[in-house]
Amino acid sequence: MPSRLPPGQFETKAFPVLQSGRVIDSLNTDNYSLEIYGEVEKPQKLSFSDLQKWPHSSVTVDIHCVTTWSKFDTNWKGVLFTDVCKLVKPTSKAKYVVMECEEGHTTSLPLSEMVKPDVMIADSYDEKIIEAKHGGPVRMLVPHLYFYKSAKWVRKLQFVEKDEPGYWEVRGYSNSADPWEEERYS
Repeated sequence: MPSRLPPGQFETKAFPVLQSGRVIDSLNTDNYSLEIYGEVEKPQKLSFSDLQKWPHSSVTVDIHCVTTWSKFDTNWKGVLFTDVCKLVKPTSKAKYVVMECEEGHTTSLPLSEMVKPDVMIADSYDEKIIEAKHGGPVRMLVPHLYFYKSAKWVRKLQFVEKDEPGYWEVRGYSNSADPWEEERYS
């Protein structure tokens, strides 16, 4: 049976808190909004309660941080990105998704990576609204890549034609971020 632990990683039972800058604790379920725009037929601007009306799914996945920790069997609930695409209808020009977060942080991924079956806009972790220290009330979940691709405090999703490497990527982190290939740095 293949290992669940990518090369160079160690398993932790904790959920370490790491980010650039401070924990954004000013967002909550009352003032949160998410804009989905760019190369889509049906742009959206959603409040937290609007997002709750979209179809929700649950996933249990392992997550892997570029700093070498992995946490097994994490439980998330949210809107699968495949369902987001059904609702906003990306145009034929949409090849990448730029995740725009608080304080100017961004990351991007090819649309082909975003439509993997367990990628979601997550609004619940372990049956509770995601805590601010973990990127809540809403964050991205892209569990097949290093966790910096699972953007915290996401506020906008822009569908674009050309890639726009983000905060971590322009600072030397890998744009592809595959933990199984140890793609930590470019």
